[in-house]
Amino acid sequence: MGWTAIKVITTNEAVEAVSYILTDEGAVGVQIDDAADFAKLKPGRFGKHGEIVDPKTIPHRASGAAITGYFPEKTFVPELVPIIKQRVQQLAQFDLDPGEGSVVADQVNDEKWATVWQKYYHPLRITSRLTIVPEWEKYQRQSPDEKLIILDPGMAFGTGTHPTTRLMLEALEIVVRGGESMIDVGTGSGVLSIAAKQLGADDIAAYDIDEVAVHSAKRNLALNPVASDVKVGVNSLLDGIHTQVDLIVANILAEIIVPLVPQAMENLRPGGHFLVSGIIKDKAELVRNKLHAAGFIIDQQLRMKDWYGMIAHKPTEDEQ
Repeated sequence: MGWTAIKVITTNEAVEAVSYILTDEGAVGVQIDDAADFAKLKPGRFGKHGEIVDPKTIPHRASGAAITGYFPEKTFVPELVPIIKQRVQQLAQFDLDPGEGSVVADQVNDEKWATVWQKYYHPLRITSRLTIVPEWEKYQRQSPDEKLIILDPGMAFGTGTHPTTRLMLEALEIVVRGGESMIDVGTGSGVLSIAAKQLGADDIAAYDIDEVAVHSAKRNLALNPVASDVKVGVNSLLDGIHTQVDLIVANILAEIIVPLVPQAMENLRPGGHFLVSGIIKDKAELVRNKLHAAGFIIDQQLRMKDWYGMIAHKPTEDEQ
């Protein structure tokens, strides 16, 4: 099968928003080449045979980001490219700098899709305990308490390199104590479910509205034996789900978090935590207000660049 690749040149801060635009217009997967991913990398076993390599010698962007969406070959590109370009430029209305904002298209086959971005994706220490390792890389733990998340993102999203995913992984490390039941809303690559399992969470259900993401999540869960019992399915937010869990996580855009808030309140046990990320700076107040209005108590706010994450909990009887 052939694919049409549409690439957008933008800024680091606009990565998540541009990725959303591409998927909203029909992309079945995205490739993110973000210069910021290399900023904190130190020499490690990044070579093909596990040898030590200085990240500075690995080809990568010097600044900004290139987001490539992959569309079915039948996509009518002449109509789609200007639509995407217009939506990218409109990001400025939301105080989000689109940067160059150029949009170009190219044809790509399955083999190129499978390998074109692998040279940019290497082991990455996200938190004090969590390291993301691509399936094709050899990596040795640097400390006894280091937990590895093995990923082959394929045509889904959430490789751990973007600030929104990093914020959520940090929030999980803060909250998870072991034995928690959890729902992962908009699971993407499954990275948050795998991380929660590595940190000690117990019963986890993961959902995504995108069947491609569900397939990718299942593949990644299989690469991590600790997460083999995570239940994965197609679902829109928490529609039709009525249960009581200790933890709900959602790394999605603020506009999608808003309708999720009352659903999370319904499905959490008293004292249960609600972790959200994917919130750009100008939408943070909107999400905070929605959480407060629903009765949540916000325990902590995390920030990286212009992105926010929040840790909230459902009040217990004593707090009401």
